[in-house]
Amino acid sequence: MYKLVLVRHGESTWNLENRFTGWTDVDLTATGIDQAKNAGRLLKADGYEFDVAYTSVLKRATRTLWHCLDEMDRTWLPVVHSWRLNERHYGALQGLNKGDTAKKYGDEQVLVWRRSYDTPPPALEATDPRCERGDLRYAKLQADQVPLTECLKDTVARVMPFWNESMAPAILAGKRIVVAAHGNSIRALVKYLDNISDDDIVGLNIPNGIPLVYELDAQLGPIRHYYLGDAEAAAQAAAAVASQGKA
Repeated sequence: MYKLVLVRHGESTWNLENRFTGWTDVDLTATGIDQAKNAGRLLKADGYEFDVAYTSVLKRATRTLWHCLDEMDRTWLPVVHSWRLNERHYGALQGLNKGDTAKKYGDEQVLVWRRSYDTPPPALEATDPRCERGDLRYAKLQADQVPLTECLKDTVARVMPFWNESMAPAILAGKRIVVAAHGNSIRALVKYLDNISDDDIVGLNIPNGIPLVYELDAQLGPIRHYYLGDAEAAAQAAAAVASQGKA
């Protein structure tokens, strides 16, 4: 049996402000730092050890991993960064308040933009100052690899090559891995692992800073999955994520 540990980053400044974040590189709040540290404490208390860590190129996930590994006294572990683990790109919604957007367009429309599988938000213009195509960290990518908007289907399409080419082979080679990423890049992995339908994935929410453990069989099929710590607290945290986009 293999284990895979997934951790959504701790609360970010734009989580706190209830803003669409996407690829915008915002930092953790004090609460987010505490959540990241608590994730590390939970993993340490349960005796988890890792050989390699994976994260995105966005600081809220990277710093979540830092704090998590620091609590485990494992800051020396090798870390693989990939843009493919970035949060879903929210297009022209990036920076907007979710509640204000819901008041303008309606709760139902915002839910579609936030959680539907194949309906992206309105796209950024390539000339918009919010566009990341001039960001140095993406300089080696083709322009069309840096999105102007994404739906979850698009996020799955960029996450899965990284799973197939890097993460899955590492697990099969016996590497114990932890992934610190984002709500939607983790949803992409969970959708694949649990074979969740396009319709049902709408209702899945990933709480901040609580390790999600998958036990996998020899073919990396899921045997079971669970959150570490208080299950009720994890459920409440997921419900709080679900309510963010309401007017």
